Amino acid sequence: MKPYQTLLYYCYTPIADAENYAAVHLKFCKSLGLTGRIIIAQEGINGTVSGTVAQCQAYKDYIHNDDRFVALDFKTDEVDAPSFVKMHCRYKSEIVYSGLKDPNVINPNHRTGVHLAAADFLKMKDLDDVVLLDVRSNYEHNIGKFKNAVTLDIDNFRDFPAKINELAQYRDKKIITYCTGGIKCEKASALLLHEGFQNVYQLHGGIVKYGKEVAGEDFEGKCYVFDNRIAVDVNTVNPVVISTCFNCATATTKMINCANPECNEHFTQCDTCGETLDGCCSTTCQNHPRKRPYNGTGYYVKNF
Repeated sequence: MKPYQTLLYYCYTPIADAENYAAVHLKFCKSLGLTGRIIIAQEGINGTVSGTVAQCQAYKDYIHNDDRFVALDFKTDEVDAPSFVKMHCRYKSEIVYSGLKDPNVINPNHRTGVHLAAADFLKMKDLDDVVLLDVRSNYEHNIGKFKNAVTLDIDNFRDFPAKINELAQYRDKKIITYCTGGIKCEKASALLLHEGFQNVYQLHGGIVKYGKEVAGEDFEGKCYVFDNRIAVDVNTVNPVVISTCFNCATATTKMINCANPECNEHFTQCDTCGETLDGCCSTTCQNHPRKRPYNGTGYYVKNF
């Protein structure tokens, strides 16, 4: 067993006075010594936290002792070191921003696609009448996705609603949405149903749970995660690398942010190009006066 854990979780549930609860929640997390990033809104909670095994267990107990979160499902990874440097907990209008405010359009507590367990997803994913739909952003599916999945050209999930028309050709198919941990699928599948799609499913627990429960079969590449690990392995059955270096096109799974903070492009870069360009996407950024020191990781702590 490794000395630390990282917990990934979400829960759509009404939270009264969510802004005040975010402050209370942050204080509790800091009292435990956790690091991580949590978003709290009136519609629920979305977070990733990291700490020792004891710290994480205390946090899980705290969450599950709250009646609002009894159904919350933690995805737990063992790690060698905490996956964050700081602890942040913020109040926002949505726990996954879609820009759609009408609860009659999207309300995961009322209507979503059929939740598929990992084993059921595995059985269905290759059927002729099934379409796998990746609802994540470009930088996420560029580094890893399910074999033969449909991907969308979106930079953020808020771009997803505008892409619905591109999916019209799949109206007669069974659509199975998937994302990292399941949270985006709750809103994506709800929107598809609202737009008249009849057979909508979603991978329960997302890519992360699929990897843990059925060894990640046919997930190609790595899974992007929102902490300083950047990307994690999922597939232990038939793994392949699908991402290439932005600069030289050699195969690589290393993803970084450009060392120029005014660019901050999120891209894949091999170690050779990283050394040559000091972790920048171009020579222009390499010569920028605000370029950050590159330590080989390409991960920079945000100063909120």
